[in-house]
Amino acid sequence: MADAAVEVLTIGHSTLPYERFLSLLRQASVTAIADVRTAPFSRHFPHFNRDVLRNQLRQDDVAYVFLGEELGGRPKGKQFFCDGVADYEQMAKTEPFTRGLDRVVDGATKYRIAMMCSEHDPMDCHRCLLVGRALHERGLSVRHILTGGQIVDHRQIEDKLMDMSGKSDIDLFEPPAKRLAAAYRDRAMKVAFSERQDSARKIAAAE
Repeated sequence: MADAAVEVLTIGHSTLPYERFLSLLRQASVTAIADVRTAPFSRHFPHFNRDVLRNQLRQDDVAYVFLGEELGGRPKGKQFFCDGVADYEQMAKTEPFTRGLDRVVDGATKYRIAMMCSEHDPMDCHRCLLVGRALHERGLSVRHILTGGQIVDHRQIEDKLMDMSGKSDIDLFEPPAKRLAAAYRDRAMKVAFSERQDSARKIAAAE
């Protein structure tokens, strides 16, 4: 288990101007961004394209590392899909994912890291439901920066997941860990990357 005193934050850039994004990082004393987007580009918000963002953050004394290959939310193999939706539980078992987690944990002892993806709400994003969950299970403190400036603890996310899935009530026949895993699974099936999205993206790119 990792030291619970080690904290990792997450943030979604959403539609924010760069200045507002930087302000959120400053408010949370973030010193490094771990980009966990599979595709680190934004057609509508080019200031969040990988190279542009890395260079701008460097000017503002914030380190940047791309970990989308290890910790991205869009798997490549068919074995990582369940009913056409990315299977976070299978993705979390891979060696590259473990290697990516190790890099975040190691980096968090030297920097105040925020893992970045694009979605505004952490409950709609793999940075929370996949990577944040795995770090939390390792014993790290995981918290999520919202675009309004609030910071919520990962335990609050799990409580909300249990409520949303109707699994927050005591069940003598199902242990809490199993109910929580089911709550994560229910949410992931609703918001995780799907093969249908991939097909739509390819069609749009060809037009």
